[in-house]
Amino acid sequence: MASKSLIGVTADYRSAHKDSPAFSFLSAGYFDALTKTGAVPVIIPPLRDEEDLGRVLDALDGVVLCGGADLDPRNDGFMLHPAVRLLDRRREEFDRLLMRMVAERRMPIFGIGCGMQLLNISQGGNLFLHIPEDLPKALPHLDASDPNHRHALVVEMGTIMERVFGEGEIRVNSMHHMAIDEVAAGFMVTARCPDGVIEAIESTMEDWFAMGTQFHPESGSASALDLRIFEEFVVGAMAHSPSMGMLA
Repeated sequence: MASKSLIGVTADYRSAHKDSPAFSFLSAGYFDALTKTGAVPVIIPPLRDEEDLGRVLDALDGVVLCGGADLDPRNDGFMLHPAVRLLDRRREEFDRLLMRMVAERRMPIFGIGCGMQLLNISQGGNLFLHIPEDLPKALPHLDASDPNHRHALVVEMGTIMERVFGEGEIRVNSMHHMAIDEVAAGFMVTARCPDGVIEAIESTMEDWFAMGTQFHPESGSASALDLRIFEEFVVGAMAHSPSMGMLA
């Protein structure tokens, strides 16, 4: 029997506050989705030592960057917008370190939510900081009163998203106020909301299997079809894993 792939998953983080200690946490949807697709999830804590993180990455076939709050635009040369809800500093510093090391190694990666945004930013793209202001004609992409808010999705043919969803009406969850503006070189848009907001990207580089979704296929508000995105990633990660290359 072939060995199952090992897929690392980042976790969210909260610093100590008053009587509450610092802790990491992760929605069960991430590791449940990976196990359902035949992978073994490995939760990666926010390590500070690059050598230690390198040892972890050596053992993995791919990485999933989980969603969360907002990236700090000041780290990319932009002003802080009042609508931005910042990730914990330790989480963001770790995610950026991990993203750099994954890109250098050309490891398979799947970014979700702010994970996709970081994937794009790290490779030279940028973001809209607040959709209602930057794209005033856009549909609502966040409804604080409805965690199951959804909108339609238009996929590009010949892409991972097209393999997942095929033809017909598609609707995905939507819980974001930031979005990709300029797409990084080496990537292409694979799905949009009908208003034009980018909802998925994938690498066009032969040496790097990388993909991202703005919506959350791991969420309880996702459809059963969304699980196929994780299947595509796990299969692609195994095919492009550095460890597979060493065995060839």
